[in-house]
Amino acid sequence: MKYYDKLIFELSKEGRKGYTLPANGWETSLDELPEGLGRKAAPALPQVSEPDVVRHYTNLSQMNFGVDSGFYPLGSCTMKYNPRISEEIASMQDFAGLHPLQPASSVQGVLRLYKELSEALSAITGMAEFTLNPFAGAHGELTGLMIMRSYHIARGDYGRTRIIVPDSAHGTNPASAAVCGLEVVQVKSRADGLVDVEDLRPLLDETVAGIMMTNPNTLGLFEKDIKEIASLVHGCGGLLYYDGANMNPLLGVVRPGDMGFDVMHLNLHKTFSTPHGGGGPGAGPVGVAAHLVPYLPVPRIVADEDGQLGLDDDSADACGRISGFMGNFGVLLRAYAYILMLGRQNVRMAGPLAVLGANYIKESLRDCYRLPISSVCKHEFVFDGLADQESGVTTLDVAKRLLDYGFHAPTIYFPLLFHQSIMIEPTETESKETLDSFIEVMRKIAAESASEPELVKSAPHSSPVGRLDEVRAARQPVLTYRDYIDCSVK
Repeated sequence: MKYYDKLIFELSKEGRKGYTLPANGWETSLDELPEGLGRKAAPALPQVSEPDVVRHYTNLSQMNFGVDSGFYPLGSCTMKYNPRISEEIASMQDFAGLHPLQPASSVQGVLRLYKELSEALSAITGMAEFTLNPFAGAHGELTGLMIMRSYHIARGDYGRTRIIVPDSAHGTNPASAAVCGLEVVQVKSRADGLVDVEDLRPLLDETVAGIMMTNPNTLGLFEKDIKEIASLVHGCGGLLYYDGANMNPLLGVVRPGDMGFDVMHLNLHKTFSTPHGGGGPGAGPVGVAAHLVPYLPVPRIVADEDGQLGLDDDSADACGRISGFMGNFGVLLRAYAYILMLGRQNVRMAGPLAVLGANYIKESLRDCYRLPISSVCKHEFVFDGLADQESGVTTLDVAKRLLDYGFHAPTIYFPLLFHQSIMIEPTETESKETLDSFIEVMRKIAAESASEPELVKSAPHSSPVGRLDEVRAARQPVLTYRDYIDCSVK
């Protein structure tokens, strides 16, 4: 076993430590805690030196995969490169040292940033106004649905309790609707992957609150019937919700507001450059058309007669308060910097480049992998496993084998429309050389699957750990190092 293969508790030696605590600076010693508040015994932690701790966590960090270490074609998540200047700006003390409870008079610059970012997002999407308060995309979905319900209730339309969701939707769509107390009704897709308008028609009545759609949809296809869908839903009194998870290919080209959507969220951590691997951080601003502005959550930024900005918590029509403060400021700041860096013209370049990359990969691999829908895609597309199914190599096997070649796997087994889905999304920042390398490896894995299927089925072979028992990991998670010592991990 190499030194860096050891876990931190294996390096522990009794009595060893890598710190000396300074005097606490208080008149009372920490030993004089009230009875009952102090520990009865020292915590069971590893006893290690500072070099051991530093080396341990440095080596762990080198085992991680991210957009800074390799190609990350995670479908439907837009793992976009985050410019380093955005990180520098976000770490500036003038921003990082702020406190959310500071008086508005002391953070006029930040409030102006919020206001200008909201205006920029409105211009990009065709919405009238944005709230930046939601902390994530799913949080934005919930907020948008709350706005929709507030709108219907304010009009006395209490019977609108059903939300229509396509069968190709992101899983958060029906989940958010259920949390909001709405009944989910599914509309089917046609063979070409688009919403079946004829299946939609009989679902529309006075009980429909609205429809949730992603455009382009989860298959990476533009819903070309969107204007007709908008007319039908509005015709029955419903509203259109736009899931902004797939906004990347439309930047500066098409606006959801112009398609007829009434409310939408944006995943700033996807479309505007903050990678969100590991579950965070995120930001899910919600934009609305003019008739829904009164229902935006509080607090809202307002200006007084002298132009001073402040926060307004007093709104009778607002859907409520959906966060403790004003959203995830660090992510908002990065998005603001990204938009200013690109400017109007360069924002328009992002979408077409993402579309070009996706179609280039799709056409280069369609002879090796099953392509259920062959039409031109937008930023992403879906294969349905290998073209040659005789070897028994699955989508999971392909994903694991990719790790041996230094690539993160695409999204697999989603969307659920296909049994062996492989969902690939390159971003506009990837070079042709990177895409060619990925294509070459995918072709090589297809060839290996035919000639040496067991090699692929037993992958990965070069990663820090081999293939895990994912069912056992989910059912018997190891949450502490003591648990690890006591359990018999083979």
